[in-house]
Amino acid sequence: MIGILQVIYILRGKSHVTMNNITLLPNQIIDSEQLYSEAINIILANAQRELLIFDQDLSRGGFASVEKYDLIQQFLSRNLTSQLTIILQQTNFFTEKCPRLFSLLNDYGHKMSVYVTNQSVKHAKDCFILADGQHYIKRIHIDQARFKYALNDAASTILLNTRFKELKEAVQDVVSVTQLGL
Repeated sequence: MIGILQVIYILRGKSHVTMNNITLLPNQIIDSEQLYSEAINIILANAQRELLIFDQDLSRGGFASVEKYDLIQQFLSRNLTSQLTIILQQTNFFTEKCPRLFSLLNDYGHKMSVYVTNQSVKHAKDCFILADGQHYIKRIHIDQARFKYALNDAASTILLNTRFKELKEAVQDVVSVTQLGL
């Protein structure tokens, strides 16, 4: 498995990584769960100001791992104005299987928002992450590990950013670390 230091190395000059005879190259459609997780690491490591995540429940891509927690925590702490917005279709995995990530809501609630969609967009079966309007990863369908990622591709992120705004309009609820009620 490629660790954080190797991901940074990839970003500083190495154009690809090969794992199990599969090469992780930007701007290519790739079919591998393990490489999907590593490509997410690349996008997270490149984020400086804004991260926008749309996913069904964060159950794919290694979001419950310490590695993802570290990358997201570093993103949130590195810049005073950084913002993380997550839109999910279901929250059970996030709240029950990602305790580290969920705890970031408590520490960085002023910089991090997690929303749940309403029924009108439950048909959406893709996932994507946008970083700074420049970098992205898009999983074509949740049930398949086919994805594409790119760095420094503002033109492609424009459409995904528009889609994210549309999904945000279909938000039903906000995830909170505290339960309100009697």
